[in-house]
Amino acid sequence: MRGPGGKDRSWLATRWVRLNGPARVGGVDLARGLAVLGMFAAHLLWITDPFSWTDPSTWTAVAQGRSSILFATLAGVSIGLVTGGDRPLSGGGLVTARRRLVVRACLLWLLGVLLILTGVPVYVILPAYAILFLCAVPLTALSARVLLPLAAGLALVMPFVQVVLDALPVWRTPSGADLSLVLGWHYPFTTWVAFIVAGLGVARAGVTRLRVQVWLLTAGMVLAVVGYAMDAATGADVPTEESSYGGAVWTARAHSSGLLEVIGSGGFALAVLGACLLLCRTAARWAVLPLRAVGAMPLTAYTLQLVVWAVVAAAVLGDTGDLGGFRDLAPFWPLALGTVAFATAWALLVGRGPLEWVVDRIARLVTRPEHAASKLP
Repeated sequence: MRGPGGKDRSWLATRWVRLNGPARVGGVDLARGLAVLGMFAAHLLWITDPFSWTDPSTWTAVAQGRSSILFATLAGVSIGLVTGGDRPLSGGGLVTARRRLVVRACLLWLLGVLLILTGVPVYVILPAYAILFLCAVPLTALSARVLLPLAAGLALVMPFVQVVLDALPVWRTPSGADLSLVLGWHYPFTTWVAFIVAGLGVARAGVTRLRVQVWLLTAGMVLAVVGYAMDAATGADVPTEESSYGGAVWTARAHSSGLLEVIGSGGFALAVLGACLLLCRTAARWAVLPLRAVGAMPLTAYTLQLVVWAVVAAAVLGDTGDLGGFRDLAPFWPLALGTVAFATAWALLVGRGPLEWVVDRIARLVTRPEHAASKLP
């Protein structure tokens, strides 16, 4: 029975259930929200010093590289959830889910190119994200027992290959810079595929299970300690990294795609995911609801940041490409807090993020279902 305003309360109740109901994995949303805001920090803050646990003034450097790797790992988790979680879809259901992932990848790539054209001086992750989606599609029928060892193998082998790929003459041609942008080569899919495969394997292992969450936190911390400790003890410095094959491989520098970065930052991503999943088993999940709201609409939040950046920079500085000038405006907190407020209000009053809705709607219109398939979280 409904009283006055009952219709509104019913609408709000459905929005609340969508954000907090059993269909969503709150810890994944929280981790994704942290990844988005971490990328904001990497874009918008002056970060000059390498990260050090003993120096609080360097702690903002934790966002460098690690946020985007966390984002890529969570993409694998999302793909795993949409294709059945710990029980992979099969038959027509899997075919439909795969087709929709391909459509989604194409739309992400197109949106990424449009954001590049704004002239905002960041390496837009969406083209790489789209290619990683395509790389994951053929793997969606595999189990955790196959995916997790595959991710480990890729993590150990591909950094050695990446150095060779980065040295190819094509990157030094006049069109090489443009090619690197449309491929998202700052986040090279050839190595970063390890992160999305790891995320897919985590979803197949059962990301909502307590033992999996504890394993993620523990194993991730071990990998992070090993990777960063080895870098501190024996890692190459920047001149060595730039001048030798071994130095280019044996480094944990952010965005190097070096072996120690893949191990350390990959472990960091797993540990953050595990911690977020465990935190959301407690009452603290309500305290972090605004961050979960951001994580429920990461495409909208990421895109909105760059669009606002382009508009403000053009109006105030007259140049969307003036990175230093824009950072000097101290935009991080206004954009971060504004994004959190917008995402929370939208999630509770409207529902699914606007870009998430558009992408899902187009994917469903383009692909005729052979079997009912789940929505992307």
